[in-house]
Amino acid sequence: MSETMKIILAVVAVFASGFIMVGTNKQQSKEEMEAASMIRNYVAIQTMANQKCPVEVKKATGEQVFFPSETVSDKESYITLKWVGENSKTGGFKNASCTLKASLGGISELVIDDKVIIKK
Repeated sequence: MSETMKIILAVVAVFASGFIMVGTNKQQSKEEMEAASMIRNYVAIQTMANQKCPVEVKKATGEQVFFPSETVSDKESYITLKWVGENSKTGGFKNASCTLKASLGGISELVIDDKVIIKK
């Protein structure tokens, strides 16, 4: 068998295995598609909150926050991130809470030490 024939057989085998793989994969059910959509939505809300809330907390307090100490969410429409201040004894904030609603596409409430900074 010549080298050209071996290459042609290899290409045919790759195409055949690709068709077999595509043919054997099942279609997603409606429930699977809805679950995947909900997960993507929650990730989008959480990503947006992790980008916007720390910036607003730093703007209001001058302190950089990184990881929230608590996260509250219904996993569909809102997420609330809460931080405990590390420098509260030296003039920093004691606690901060930032709520982001998907319907607004941004921060709907920012509360620092029981003082409302943003309320939409």
